[in-house]
Amino acid sequence: MTATGGIRKWVGPEVRVPGGGNFRTVIYYGPWQCSPNLMNYCRDKCSGEGYALQGCIWLADVKMDFVGDIVRAGSRFGMTNCCCNYPTLSKAQNDSARAKWKSIRDGFRERWSEKFGEWPREADGSPYQAHHLRDLKHGGNPTDWDNIIPYPKDVHETLLGLYNQCYASQPPWTTPGGSYPYGE
Repeated sequence: MTATGGIRKWVGPEVRVPGGGNFRTVIYYGPWQCSPNLMNYCRDKCSGEGYALQGCIWLADVKMDFVGDIVRAGSRFGMTNCCCNYPTLSKAQNDSARAKWKSIRDGFRERWSEKFGEWPREADGSPYQAHHLRDLKHGGNPTDWDNIIPYPKDVHETLLGLYNQCYASQPPWTTPGGSYPYGE
């Protein structure tokens, strides 16, 4: 399942790697039902932290391709929100987390750009919004690199409703989907 009506992807610029070679980051945006492997990952993650899994949303697939003089290599990483039965933060705690994010947002985008190429932009030139995989309302770290991904505004704005479904153990987020929800 995809809630966006089609596959969206961002293709980053080639970035020179110290020591030789280039890599390029490509992000495919869901959201999709988690693959069986991602669903198992989330189940293990939740239970390992003492929580129950309520659902899983595969938010994006990040692909990184390296081209060097001798070798070509690549990797893929599925970025998910594991909807564990985390407690929700109070309004004051949530506001504090959002303030922390806002205070580092511009610097974060600059550092991200140094590693992966320019932060993605919308057609009108405005920067993509940043999405916290584990949402701030459920205790997600507002400044953790592993918890933040650039997300197109129109798709990002659909995620609140989908997260609410997932945390309420509502289909389709409670059952696994396909292993390859998009083609290249």
